[in-house]
Amino acid sequence: MADDLKPARTTSARRGAALAVAVAAALLVLTAIMPWAGVEARSDLIGAGVSDDVRGVDVSAGLYTLLAGLAALALGVTGLLGARPRVAALAVVPGAVATLLLVMFVADPQRVGDRLSIDLGGLLSVEPVIRFGWFAALACSVAVVVLSVLALVRRAR
Repeated sequence: MADDLKPARTTSARRGAALAVAVAAALLVLTAIMPWAGVEARSDLIGAGVSDDVRGVDVSAGLYTLLAGLAALALGVTGLLGARPRVAALAVVPGAVATLLLVMFVADPQRVGDRLSIDLGGLLSVEPVIRFGWFAALACSVAVVVLSVLALVRRAR
């Protein structure tokens, strides 16, 4: 009787890994529309500031990250609904590509405003900033990679 229960648990564990990959990939897709970077200007003299944000889909790295997230989502859903849950392990490739794109986004500033930082005391301060969407996208892309590897390791057991 214990042998009859063992395959069901293994299959549900495999499906769980595929589900986790699909959820992380869906979150990666959602983070592509969040603000990734911006330029902030603040003045203590007037007690206010302004900012200009760049969403992920506003730049090419963000569009490619969105496509990588969609590919990982498709692989995760295919592993979840298909006969072979190990297909979700293939999401490691688009997850790694998304991680690389996110690192390249920060390492290679696109515009002069992304490199420029001015501080005139309390009068005016202008600086580039990384927004929460970039951090969320990086966390999701790393999660896709880790969960894809776990889906493969669980398949091998």
